[in-house]
Amino acid sequence: MVGDSVVLGAMSPQPSQLSPARADAFVNDDGRPTSSFRDELRRINDARNVLTVLSFYAQNVTIIAVALWWQHPVGYAIAFVLMGRAHAQCTSLMHEAAHRLLFTNKRLNDFVGSWLLGYVSFTSTVAYRRVHMAHHRQEFGPDEPDIPLYANYPVSAASLRRKLWRDASGRTALKLFRQQFTALGSPVARIRNTQLKIIGTHIALITVASVVSSPLVWVMFWLLPYMTVWRVINRLRSIAEHGGMQAGDDRRISTHSVRQGLLARLFLVPYGIGFHLAHHVDAGIPFRSLPRYHRCLVSSGYAQREYPTYRSLWRALSSGPNPAS
Repeated sequence: MVGDSVVLGAMSPQPSQLSPARADAFVNDDGRPTSSFRDELRRINDARNVLTVLSFYAQNVTIIAVALWWQHPVGYAIAFVLMGRAHAQCTSLMHEAAHRLLFTNKRLNDFVGSWLLGYVSFTSTVAYRRVHMAHHRQEFGPDEPDIPLYANYPVSAASLRRKLWRDASGRTALKLFRQQFTALGSPVARIRNTQLKIIGTHIALITVASVVSSPLVWVMFWLLPYMTVWRVINRLRSIAEHGGMQAGDDRRISTHSVRQGLLARLFLVPYGIGFHLAHHVDAGIPFRSLPRYHRCLVSSGYAQREYPTYRSLWRALSSGPNPAS
């Protein structure tokens, strides 16, 4: 427990419940990869990652183009939902760049991470990297930025519904946008300039949308999905990573593990970001290698508490008592 109103660790296993991994040629007893295996896992495939970023843009431009060509409410609705998924893709690749795992060339990694991924999804990759590295240094530690997001689980089903409704209705996004506009008045030039870059990026996107069709295309298929669908996806994914957990030397105390199904990988946790326990045991492994590393963690007995689906974990996260009862 932290303070009077923030409860942590209600869903964490006790250390005595966790046994060491069976050390072999791939993982040590603490789950970390052996040195030779780690070198293999940490290789970054620059060429494939270029294609991945290009594919991200190509597929989502195609979704919008098909919706505009079809000109049918069903097509617009499908595109709207899929563009919420596009933000999940964008921020997952940005997360990879924040770890400097997208490209071996640091300047290319940071340029793509900021201008082609972060800014387009209303995020400063540099600022995100700063707080995210604090998260990795010690989950739930004194510099953990997301404790309010992870604390007090399991909550009641009604409480989780209220949180998701705030996300789906755009209220969470509006709060974040207010913070960003306030940053325009920051006395720190770097903060002001970053917000101006984000605004400039979206002026460019609005201009492109206006030339091709209408500025409403940006509103309907980028801004509003970010404010609604993406905010719901972000909460569901985030609480599935660390909701109800706590600080501990063993990453299994601070991080959930969930079996990765096809639909989840397509809509909720693209580009391997759902292999979160593996990512926290060794944060220097690129996303392409995480499935293989995760299989080693499972086979060695390290990943002992794996939820079979995200739905089963969300049920556990929303199984708390109703405060009114």
